[in-house]
Amino acid sequence: MLPSPSLHASLPPSIPRIVAVGFRRINKLLQELAPEFADRAAVEVLDMGFDQAVARVRELQRQRPVDVIVAAGSNGAYLRQRLDTPVVLVKVGGFDLMQALTHARRLSARIGLVTYEGMAPDITQFDNLFAFGVSQRSYRTEEEAQACVRELQQQGIEVVVGSGVVADLADQHGMTGIFLYSIDAVRGALEDAVEVARASRIEQAKRERLSTILAQLSDGVIAVDRQEHILTLNPTMAQWLGVTAEQWLGRRLSEVCPELSLQHTLRLGAQDLERIERVKGKTLIVNRIPLIEQGVLTGALLSSQDPISIQRVDRHIRTRIKPQAQHARYELHQLIGHSQAIARVQRMASSCARSQATVLLIGESGTGKEVVAQGIHMASDRRDMPFVAVNCAAVSESLLESELFGYEEGAFTGARRGGKIGLFEAAHNGTIFLDEVGEMPLSLQTRLLRVLQEREVLRVGATEPTPVNVRVIAATHRDLASHVAEGRFRQDLFYRLNILRIDMPALRERAEDVPELAQALHGRVCARLGLHPSATLALLGALIEQSAHYPWPGNVRELENLIERLVAYAASRSEPIPAWQLAGFVQDTAPELFMAPTVAVRPSRMLTAGPMPAPSTEPRRPVSLAEIQRVLQACEGDKGRAAQQLGMSRTTLWRKLREA
Repeated sequence: MLPSPSLHASLPPSIPRIVAVGFRRINKLLQELAPEFADRAAVEVLDMGFDQAVARVRELQRQRPVDVIVAAGSNGAYLRQRLDTPVVLVKVGGFDLMQALTHARRLSARIGLVTYEGMAPDITQFDNLFAFGVSQRSYRTEEEAQACVRELQQQGIEVVVGSGVVADLADQHGMTGIFLYSIDAVRGALEDAVEVARASRIEQAKRERLSTILAQLSDGVIAVDRQEHILTLNPTMAQWLGVTAEQWLGRRLSEVCPELSLQHTLRLGAQDLERIERVKGKTLIVNRIPLIEQGVLTGALLSSQDPISIQRVDRHIRTRIKPQAQHARYELHQLIGHSQAIARVQRMASSCARSQATVLLIGESGTGKEVVAQGIHMASDRRDMPFVAVNCAAVSESLLESELFGYEEGAFTGARRGGKIGLFEAAHNGTIFLDEVGEMPLSLQTRLLRVLQEREVLRVGATEPTPVNVRVIAATHRDLASHVAEGRFRQDLFYRLNILRIDMPALRERAEDVPELAQALHGRVCARLGLHPSATLALLGALIEQSAHYPWPGNVRELENLIERLVAYAASRSEPIPAWQLAGFVQDTAPELFMAPTVAVRPSRMLTAGPMPAPSTEPRRPVSLAEIQRVLQACEGDKGRAAQQLGMSRTTLWRKLREA
């Protein structure tokens, strides 16, 4: 009996659908047991087999998917070969066989057993024990089953035990047919079918969930099995390759797309990451990863990214997130040197860190103003908040306004949808560092003054101000007092900025720190270039010795650049520089050091815009040991003062004394 199509269509999707296929005798058992499983599965019984059953199952599949098929004997084997749906076979157990043979023995002493190939257990021991004298045959097709029954009939067999087909054939030939399958065997097959359907539903749900996830990925993904047959191809990858997933599923990846082959990954079981591949006219970044399950290689995964998309996302991140993501890197203890000048800066910066007032850093370019600004931030109670730096001289006036204060949507042509927060808002609860504040246009100086006074910013195009809690540290290399006198800088803004002030010493004002600074910068440069510092340490000594009277107009930044120049050129040589050639190499590579004045540059706390002293080309006067000893005695043994009077570095003085 077959339930109506309307009933099948109305079944809840959560209920597994089982189709049981069998002729006459087994069909009767299936019909009898089907109601027992109504609460766990919808069991539909077909009284047909072979080609008819295959056609009917396919028709049912089109109406609603069939989870499992239950069948017996040759019919079950036939369905397995022609359908993709799982087929659970009704199994013949030892008890079923013993029960059927015992029944047959009561009817006749001459018994035949005909089973489908490979389905009957070994009855040799059973037959020897009970001396039944069973004649056993097996078949693969219905024609072979008929031949087996006729042969048994010719041998005088009176009772034949077998499947429904065999039992019916025995009855047709005048013998007694006994059905081999018990109701318990059929019930067991239906139980197995329900469990297979349940497990299949769970696995299908996992696959669908995975497919849904893969469909949402912007990365292209291909998964293959151990033989490199494609199991998964997500929509992104299919689009890039110009195919549909159905065209490639089940095919070998290396055959349909050799450029993406995973054979090497499957053979070695090793990752191969971030390869640049050219596939079907498109450049992809490809990762190949082996799939290991419980220690066994089961397949491989290929994921790919579009470089253009990565670049677009990178630009988006830089535009949207960079102001909020900046953090200070330097602390005050990283200010290198032990001179009185740098010690004074450290003390004053520590005091500034304990205050919330605005700080003004004044000093020449390259003296470390941003390092001090970051150090003040890191030593303050705002250390865990953002540190946002902006160079007021590097941005045009129109752009600087929107960068500092932000803008509302529609404030001007090309404004971003939703507007944009400015750097003052990005630094909320933290510190904003306004480098080169002396270059800020007068129109923006007024707006900056309002931020300092009212602690609020007004976005471009906005009508309502936004409160901000931000510490301002400004820096300049200009003489702001003279700028005020000339009308190029607002006086009230100058007073607002010049609350806490630190004058950054030029490098020539702390010449005793040059060796220590040079060593630290040398290590940093070597790390950046991937070189070992020991290879160019002697060259560094020659640089320090020659630079004793150089005025360092570019300060620490110039010192670092010169060191990098020397190290880079030295590293490009095929052989190390001999000791006697070091001075000449320094002179050839850094000629500016040899054009320095022969007199020490007078330190000055006042910043001027005047030109640097003209370099002297006079050669340095050799100094005798007697003169050195005379000057040392006059300086009461103070080597620092003696070196200054002699016009040499302390390092040179020490060397000449050792040589003596």
